Amino acid sequence: IRERLPRATILTFWHIPWPNAESFGICPWREDILQGLLGSSILGFHTTYHCNNFLEGVDRFLEARLDRERILVVHQGRTTRVRAYPISVDWPSGEIEGVPAPGRCRAELFEELRLAPDALLGVGVDRMDYTKGIEEKFLAVERVLERFPDLQGRFTFLQIAAPTRSKIERYQQLARDVEKLAHRVNERFGRADYRPIVLCQSHREREEVYRVYRAADVCYVSSLHDGMNLVAKEFVAARSDGKGVLVLSHFTGAARELAEALIVNPYDLDEASAALAYALRMPLEEQRERMRSLRLLVAEFNVFRWAGRMLEDAGKLRKRDRIASRLMRRRTSLEGWR
Repeated sequence: IRERLPRATILTFWHIPWPNAESFGICPWREDILQGLLGSSILGFHTTYHCNNFLEGVDRFLEARLDRERILVVHQGRTTRVRAYPISVDWPSGEIEGVPAPGRCRAELFEELRLAPDALLGVGVDRMDYTKGIEEKFLAVERVLERFPDLQGRFTFLQIAAPTRSKIERYQQLARDVEKLAHRVNERFGRADYRPIVLCQSHREREEVYRVYRAADVCYVSSLHDGMNLVAKEFVAARSDGKGVLVLSHFTGAARELAEALIVNPYDLDEASAALAYALRMPLEEQRERMRSLRLLVAEFNVFRWAGRMLEDAGKLRKRDRIASRLMRRRTSLEGWR
């Protein structure tokens, strides 16, 4: 694009995590990828951490000048600004507005799952992907039931796992492993009228997902590596009643924004299980206080703000470049006159 439109303002947004230089160095095309992205006028990532990882990669593998104070790279005579733009969700969302009230969603889902009125429901909504930590999530549920026997028979975890890349053997194996693990936990702690883990491997419409969010006591996002993770923000946006607790992996970009969630290391089963148990027992007043803070943040920094910030920065840069170009032409003209 830069070769065809040398004066264009090009804005690129990188949605997934950017690795540190040591990990990125494994890639055989590392220089080509870096040079290609540096054709951008502005290069965006979800977090400052990923911006710094990118700068570290440029510093190690290319001959370029880095300005860390202004967060920009000068390479082959061109300047690329590197910025953090945390993506978010619609607010207000027409999809959510069309979903029944949380109380009705809870009653309908409990009836569908055959849960007792006083049951406690945790939910996870992910692609069937090894980065989402579904196995670690199920192990944490198992650990909850081991450590807190009073939750046996009451706590059910509903996992919606949308199939993805299902023609790839690694993903097929993951799906089999997840099924086996759910079966093992259910065999260990379940009984005729109780399943600790309900695994749904199917695509769900957005409205149905929001119904699940509204029905849950807890949403656990257990990603092992995630650029942002919008499930966490969708759950917050769905909870108009102010109830519900978000348990969130600190390996997500969202953990850097959603500080009122219970932030955990999903590999640490004791920590994750303790957070889940605390979330299930959290007083309503504390739930509302945390959720109020989370909803204010997601409402203010919604997807429109995300897009607007990028376009605003691109517009300012374009205007600055035009002014610089006019000044250069004027200076050239004056020098010619002299």
